[in-house]
Amino acid sequence: MPEPQTPERAPGEDHQPSQPSGIFVERPQSATATKGKDITFVAKVDSSNMAKKPTMKWLKGKWLDLGSKAGKHLQFKEVYDRNTKIYTYEMSIIKVVDGDAGSYRCEVTAKNKCDSSPFEVSVQAAPEEQQDNILEAFKRSGDGGEDAGELDFSALLKKREKKPKVVEEAEVDVFLILKDAKPCDYERIAFEYGITDLRGLLKRLKKMKKVEPKKSDAFLRKLDAAYSVDKGKKIHLSVEVTDPNTPVKWLKNGQEVKPSAKYVFESVGNKRTLTINKCNQSDDAAYECVVGEEKSFTEVFVKEPPVTITKLLDDAHTVVGQKVEFEVEVSEEGANVKWMKDGVELNKETAGSRYRFKKDGRRHVLIVNEATKEDIGMYHALTNGGESKAELEVEDKELEVLQSIADLTVKAAEQAVFKCEVSDENVKGKWLKDGVEVRPSDRVKITHFGRTHKLMIDDVKPSDAGDYSFVPDGYALSLSAKLNFLEIKIAYVPREDPPKIHLDAGGPGGDNTITVVAGNKLSLDVQITGEPAPTVCWRKGDQVVPEGEGRVHVESNKSLSSFIIERAEKDDEGRYSISVTNAAGEDVVELNVKIVDVPSPPENVRCTSVGEYSGAIAWDPPAFDGGVPIKGYLMERRKVGSSRWTKLNFDVHESTAYEAKRMIEGVLYEMRVFTVNGVGTSEPSATSQPFMPIAPTGEPTRLTVDDVTDTTCALKWRPPEKIGAGGIDGYIVEYCKEGGDQWVQANEEPVVNNQYRVKGLPVGERMLFRVTAVNIAGRSPPATLPQAVTIREIVENPKIRVPRHLRSKLTVRVGEKVNLVLPFQGKPRPVATWSKDGVLLEDKAVGTRTSDVDAILFIRSAERSHSGKYTLSVQVESALDSADLHIQVVEEPGPPVAVRVADVWGSNAALEWKPPKDDGNCEIIGYTVHKADMKTKDWFTVVEHNRRPGCTVSDLVMGNEYLFRVFSENVCGLSAEPGISQNTAIVTKTGLSHNRAPFKEADVNCSPKFTAPLMDRSVVAGYSTAISCAVRGYPKPKIIWMKNNMIISEDPKFLMQNNQGVLTLNIRKPGVYDGGKYSCRAANDLGEDVVECKLEVHVVQEKGAAAKN
Repeated sequence: MPEPQTPERAPGEDHQPSQPSGIFVERPQSATATKGKDITFVAKVDSSNMAKKPTMKWLKGKWLDLGSKAGKHLQFKEVYDRNTKIYTYEMSIIKVVDGDAGSYRCEVTAKNKCDSSPFEVSVQAAPEEQQDNILEAFKRSGDGGEDAGELDFSALLKKREKKPKVVEEAEVDVFLILKDAKPCDYERIAFEYGITDLRGLLKRLKKMKKVEPKKSDAFLRKLDAAYSVDKGKKIHLSVEVTDPNTPVKWLKNGQEVKPSAKYVFESVGNKRTLTINKCNQSDDAAYECVVGEEKSFTEVFVKEPPVTITKLLDDAHTVVGQKVEFEVEVSEEGANVKWMKDGVELNKETAGSRYRFKKDGRRHVLIVNEATKEDIGMYHALTNGGESKAELEVEDKELEVLQSIADLTVKAAEQAVFKCEVSDENVKGKWLKDGVEVRPSDRVKITHFGRTHKLMIDDVKPSDAGDYSFVPDGYALSLSAKLNFLEIKIAYVPREDPPKIHLDAGGPGGDNTITVVAGNKLSLDVQITGEPAPTVCWRKGDQVVPEGEGRVHVESNKSLSSFIIERAEKDDEGRYSISVTNAAGEDVVELNVKIVDVPSPPENVRCTSVGEYSGAIAWDPPAFDGGVPIKGYLMERRKVGSSRWTKLNFDVHESTAYEAKRMIEGVLYEMRVFTVNGVGTSEPSATSQPFMPIAPTGEPTRLTVDDVTDTTCALKWRPPEKIGAGGIDGYIVEYCKEGGDQWVQANEEPVVNNQYRVKGLPVGERMLFRVTAVNIAGRSPPATLPQAVTIREIVENPKIRVPRHLRSKLTVRVGEKVNLVLPFQGKPRPVATWSKDGVLLEDKAVGTRTSDVDAILFIRSAERSHSGKYTLSVQVESALDSADLHIQVVEEPGPPVAVRVADVWGSNAALEWKPPKDDGNCEIIGYTVHKADMKTKDWFTVVEHNRRPGCTVSDLVMGNEYLFRVFSENVCGLSAEPGISQNTAIVTKTGLSHNRAPFKEADVNCSPKFTAPLMDRSVVAGYSTAISCAVRGYPKPKIIWMKNNMIISEDPKFLMQNNQGVLTLNIRKPGVYDGGKYSCRAANDLGEDVVECKLEVHVVQEKGAAAKN
């Protein structure tokens, strides 16, 4: 990793390092980088006071997240120190270029904390190499050799002509002066600042002026310099053009963009918008908007959403030589996962053949081919949105001897077989005789099958006797046995020998006990001697063991009898006897067969306590020990939801309690235990209940006294600053007398709230109080009051605090609910009483309720009788305070009375009335007057909100007779019933007389006839439409609408209207299937008539679909 470069500073500038503030321990410093070189910036964050790991972001400018640009040019590194709990973050820029200059910022975010640190990066050109020996630039004149002639300084002077840096440093300010100066002042400025090449300087100034942006003729507003969008979202690029009719073209990386479902063009007035839907990495490009000869440039950055880890890594525990797999699952396929070991990145270039990387969809696997001690450490899987870590523990491999080789005694020409069995079937080894390796031959054969190794010697000779041993490769282990050669001498003197059983079972105390593992085969070979050949009989108790058949049977020959049990069971255990008989006598030997098995698993595995990084478990011994003593136990753990178990010990643990360490706080774990005896390992126990390693919380904060009475004390506090992953189950409150040390717990169960009232305290005593937070890890340190509290009631005068909205009259409608709350204060608890209009409140319909801090007045259904002044009085001893509430229950008023037409003149009528008898318990605010022509009896409003009990109605039609009605109005609205005028107003035609002819009733009956037919229509699908016609006829005809000669019933899609003979059929959002022939039929007793029309519904295709077609 390249070392950070120290930025250059002006001479004499004092550099004061920035003091750590916020959550930064060390902040990145501004620096000047050399072009082509590497530079590193470092930030350190203290996480000791954080509940979770902080999140670090490196930004350039205001918004560009550099995490998405990580690669060969930008590299990021994160290291965590467990001892100091400090995170170290590094950002390295490899081979700095000019574009890396600018403002940078690093932001760190915790659960409830955030801090930011800006810094600047400037880029300078690489310095030219100067000549180390300046004398080499000197030249000698003449041809006399190295020392001949005079020194010629011309070469050195030519080199000095190329030094432009001093001039450039002075030219920066001159450029700014010339830029704002008039051309006539150029020579004066050049003379003042000693500029000799004025023409060259003016050329450079002309180029600078070309770069300056000029006002655009085609654009009113150009594209922003850059845009940022999240992957999968859409983005709008918009400009404003000068001419609203001018066409525009959009280019992406120089290629014209065509409109499609992904790229949508919009043109509204002067605004032109390009919308990019569902952005992906291919849309991360440079875009241009072209109007004529002018262009507007921008760049779109597509930010991928952070890739999170959905399945965490599991800790691994293995032995040397085994393969280990770390598997992690991420939220998206194809995401990049970075693997690290102890802060060092693992990749294909650095991992070599030791590590392999595997991807399968969202699964990423790191494979350690053959684990060694060097692979021990902490492994991290990192994405741009999260990380997971797991620990690998590797222990030396142990080889277990399942069956050792035994001593052999054989006769000449017989076969000798040495056999042993080890726990690893892949282990090879060597056979030695008297320290010399045994080589296979025609008579000596060496085999290795599975876990069994055999050495077989055919046609044994006296020279084969000796010490034999088997040595496994790679282990400091040797299995030895002895081969004895038995030389047989033949006696030619015939004689009778009594039978003899040659058996040595090797049991403890010489009791001939044979131990067999359940499920294994027992084959006991017993050598028998005697002349003549004896008869052999095996018994279990009184039952004879059969020969040659059954699971338990006997196989015998002249000198050997074999007792065989196939697949030994517990019922085979017991006392057995073997008896041999011939003419010379009898011999009997008894032996005991003991069947042993693996034990049953432990019971009741449970977690007894937890720490910040540990958990203590305990269990009960197994119910069945397998017939042999229990050696100890093996423990395993796993994270909840994981399928991989991690071994916690390789050597058996003898106790029934164990403390598992090196756990991660806040992660749920499960445990299981195995029992180990001399036979093997049991099945795993039932999984323990999940538990979480957590530490006790910090002490509660801001413990204060809230209230004190003669026998109680109310306390309140704030939660601890450090809570941890275990949260808080509650709080324990304790108290003791001042000067004592006997703390008494006030609450039996932990309280969840941050306040508690301690009761039953002695009056007048000075008491100390303390509060402790409790979670599954135990109790926190206590928070104690600094001073003792005297248990005595504090007298406080009563005071009622009337809410602002109750300080004025409260108006309520009849039937509404009334619920008024008046808070008050006072100690001891004040006595509250309610009264209405100066009389003690006894109305059962009005309810009251009083607490320590407020009084409530409630009415379930208000009535007008509930109106009045309610007074609340609170009293503490002789002190008294009261407050009044004015409640007015109102309803709609009654109708006006005595409505009459007082006078009629011209086209005017004067009305008079009296106020209503019932005003609804509130002021009448106006009247509303309606009129009706006696011919039509239709009512029309003529006056509203009239304040006086009378009005004048104008613009009446001459010759008509009018009736009037009046509604009264209050805050609840108009009265339910109007007051109708007692007489009518007849507007006569003055100065005219007409002799009407006798009235003759005309015959208006006629059959239905359509006066306006239905017209054919063509409509667009999805837009509501209507078809209309007009009909006349008397009596009023019955109207029937039909579609394709089918009557249209009560379909919500159709709305049929009839307004004075104008018939309308409204069709709501018609579809293609709503087209067809529509008809309207009108019928009465005199006849019927029908009109028809044709309705066509067509679908409008979208522009994009039409373009494709």
